Amino acid sequence: MQPNEGISIPRRALDVEDYIDIVRRHKGWIFGPFLFCVVASVVGVYLWPDSYDSSALVKITPQQVPVSMVQSSVSQEMYDSVTSMEQEILSRGVLTTIINTYDLYKRERTRVPIEDILDEMHKKILVEPVVGSSQNTNTRSIPAFSVKFSYSDRYLAQRVVQDLVGRFIDASVRNRTNQSFQTTQFMKDEQDQAKKDLDEIENKLTAFRVQNNGRLPDQVQGMMQSMQALQSQVTALDSAISRANEEKLQLEANLRIVRDRITELNKLPPVETSASAVERNERLLDAEREVSQWEDQLRILRQRYSDNYPDVQTALGRLGAAKQKREDIIKDDEAKKEQSAKEAAKRSKDPAPRLENPAVANERRNAETNAKQIQSQIAGKELEIEDYNKQMDHARQSLKTYQARIDAVPLGDKEYNDLLRDQAVAKQRYLEDEEKLEKAQISEQMETRKQGALLELLDPASLPQTPTEPKRPVVIGIGAALGLLLGAMIAGAREMKDTSLKNLKDVRAYTQMAILGSIPLLENDFVVRRRKRLSWLGWTTACLAAVVIMASSVVYYYVTKV
Repeated sequence: MQPNEGISIPRRALDVEDYIDIVRRHKGWIFGPFLFCVVASVVGVYLWPDSYDSSALVKITPQQVPVSMVQSSVSQEMYDSVTSMEQEILSRGVLTTIINTYDLYKRERTRVPIEDILDEMHKKILVEPVVGSSQNTNTRSIPAFSVKFSYSDRYLAQRVVQDLVGRFIDASVRNRTNQSFQTTQFMKDEQDQAKKDLDEIENKLTAFRVQNNGRLPDQVQGMMQSMQALQSQVTALDSAISRANEEKLQLEANLRIVRDRITELNKLPPVETSASAVERNERLLDAEREVSQWEDQLRILRQRYSDNYPDVQTALGRLGAAKQKREDIIKDDEAKKEQSAKEAAKRSKDPAPRLENPAVANERRNAETNAKQIQSQIAGKELEIEDYNKQMDHARQSLKTYQARIDAVPLGDKEYNDLLRDQAVAKQRYLEDEEKLEKAQISEQMETRKQGALLELLDPASLPQTPTEPKRPVVIGIGAALGLLLGAMIAGAREMKDTSLKNLKDVRAYTQMAILGSIPLLENDFVVRRRKRLSWLGWTTACLAAVVIMASSVVYYYVTKV
């Protein structure tokens, strides 16, 4: 049977046994890269210089004196001030001074420019606010910030952090003191200028008053104030006259009501002297009195309110009820008169004497007395109104007199008014500047005594005990993993390239023939043992060399570290 050339046959699926065979066949190609990467990562990580992080915590102390009592003249918030101080402290000049002071980056200074060293040091310095977790998911900044620096020498890292923290605290005190002093000096200059302007305007005003004595607007202002007082008096008198006229009209209305009542009482006929007639007349008189009372009350209410007003509606209802009661009494009297008509005819031809009702006479006398009192009150109101009119005439005459005086005074006073206005403005400005100066001086004293917002060292610079970089276990683990991955990739590539039949599974899969038996590979025993010995010798030598190299790097690290 001839082999099929140019025909691609797909590979069969591999199982666990096949993978184990692959590892056995290519164990050298897997273990070699692994060993090389482990050695390289160990040597590299132990030759990599350590980096220690030293950090300090600086607290932002708020103003000690209550803000409601002393207002600070430094308007910049402390967080903003820390940002500006960071730019100042981490400048090239300050960092160069720190490098020279602590003799940092010895090797780098001999090989690279100072600018590159400054950039590297700037990256190693970290100033950031301290963020604490709140009860909710959000975060909030607490009044503190940390200063960190990474360097190969942990003692120098601690000293650099101490130096940076000291510079922050000194810069905070210096900046706030300078700002408060400059604010005080500025307000003092402003007050001096305002005082100078005020004195100049007051000198001009004094010269103008001396030159125009007797023709000053101050005199006119006094007369204007008097005129305003008289106008207020005229307004008050006018109101009083109006009020007195209203009261007089009310009294006259009451007088007409009383006189109408007296007329009604005079028109009432005499009544019988018998007991029954007297009783009927008293009932009718009470009803008439009630009707008259409600009619008077309704008349008074209608003078002030409309018919839709609740009190007017109530009075109308009561008046209707009183009139209905009077009609009922009249009908009752007429019925009784008809029943006793026959008895009245049998009586004597001489009628019973008819006299005036005592209640009617008493009411008429009270009404006449009330009318006289109202007339007296009306006369008093007329006298009061007459007195008000006299006072009104006097006030108006005084107004005319003051107006004539004002018209007679020469008022070429624009210059004077301008001077007065400039004086008021200059005085107001001087007082405001004086108040601001006092506040600025108090604020300066507060900053001088270090009672304002300050930076306080909360946690001093730490002395790191373990390096933060490099993380040797992580680096070695990553190197070992990369070595295994590289070895696996090489083994897989070699296995894909090798198309030979490795075992009976390959023969059955690719030839599709039944296998009756297999003959094992017979090799020279001496050659096999020799090959194994050479292999073990090579790998043992490589492992010992790897151990020596790794141990040497570890020893070198600890020797140079001490």
